[in-house]
Amino acid sequence: MSMGRAKLLFIIALSSSFALFVLLGTSQAKDKEEAEKNVDAGTFGLYSSAHRVATETFTVKQGVGGAVIASEFKSAMGEQKAEQSSRLELTPSMELRQYSWKEVLPEKGEVTVTPNDTFLIEHFSTGQGDKQHEQNFLLPASTTILDDYFFVQREILAWKYLHMACRDEKGVFGCPLKQKIQFGTLNPHTRSSMPVSIEFMGMDKLTIHGKEQELSHFILHSEIGEWGFWLDPGDQFKLVRLLTDTGMEVVRD
Repeated sequence: MSMGRAKLLFIIALSSSFALFVLLGTSQAKDKEEAEKNVDAGTFGLYSSAHRVATETFTVKQGVGGAVIASEFKSAMGEQKAEQSSRLELTPSMELRQYSWKEVLPEKGEVTVTPNDTFLIEHFSTGQGDKQHEQNFLLPASTTILDDYFFVQREILAWKYLHMACRDEKGVFGCPLKQKIQFGTLNPHTRSSMPVSIEFMGMDKLTIHGKEQELSHFILHSEIGEWGFWLDPGDQFKLVRLLTDTGMEVVRD
């Protein structure tokens, strides 16, 4: 089913040397010469019962050597504060090169995940002065990282779905309605893995920050719940909104 009249502003690079989405523009030849370009950057606000409780600041950069997704999460509710950061490095074929996570508040901890043949190896420490521990996961490098509190990683997963399920036909980008595709994921924060699936639900009209927008609606299914998410087909399919089945909402600023 078509995503409507939205103009396709980026293409899916199908070659083995580029698997992330590349923005279309008049300076395309010049862009090829750039070592790195910004694909997305901004902030997400996390809301609970209509109250903003946290902010994620993120960047998505792509170069000939792959992509880097960096994120910082901060939350402050009274005296309770939380601060975490992450860096996800992907190869040009969107496989994991390295993932690192660091918590500063309320506790201290660090995690690194790297591939090794048919395994993913997670090194972690749970406190200051704590020795490093190691845990192996029988998962391939194509596994998607979906860590807690880093919502831009859901955007990367959504782009993977678009790459696999959707097609550009005569300038109109479309996805089949309610076609599910399954992905393997790893949550390094909880050191757990699980399969998830995504399906396209059609177009919705939503009011975001006082402006009505027509957005592409998808649902992410997992064994721990569902996430509804909405992408803007008129702005390079950037993630605009996330909504959990528990009522937690994430909105792009």
